[in-house]
Amino acid sequence: MLSAHYRSPINFSAELMESSKNGLERILTAIDKLKDLEASAKTEKLLDHEDKNAVQELVSKYEAAMDDDFNTADAISAVFELVKLSNSTTNEDSSKEYVTYLKESIERLCDVLGIITEKEEEILDDEIETMIAGRQQARKDKNFALADEIRGKLLEKGIVLEDTREGVKWKRI
Repeated sequence: MLSAHYRSPINFSAELMESSKNGLERILTAIDKLKDLEASAKTEKLLDHEDKNAVQELVSKYEAAMDDDFNTADAISAVFELVKLSNSTTNEDSSKEYVTYLKESIERLCDVLGIITEKEEEILDDEIETMIAGRQQARKDKNFALADEIRGKLLEKGIVLEDTREGVKWKRI
């Protein structure tokens, strides 16, 4: 509903629902990445004024869209541009100040639109936890065939695994 003006007819299709789901996932993934970077970011480096100006420009674009007869379609596009900016300008060397500023900006704008960026902590069944631990052990033992088989079984149960430097992350699909 946010991708159309409130006075325009709303189109509904399975493709549009899937597109909206993917868009939400992009936002949530960017927020998660920023939270991880915020926890491990270097604090001694100051905020880069060029990057901060880019964030402020996009926030201004968002505000202008909302002031223009509550144009949520343009406002949500500004949020996606912020997500794109965060993906392209943040990494392990980013300052904590910049990462926090960017994360809080995205969260604040999403909050106005009613997009909940705080994921609830999910509780896994004991069987799924055991499977993830077994996959980890198989990878340590260099038994990649078994690890792939376990990943496939978890995928069938709707659990997607993502191997990161911090360890294995998972999410439901």
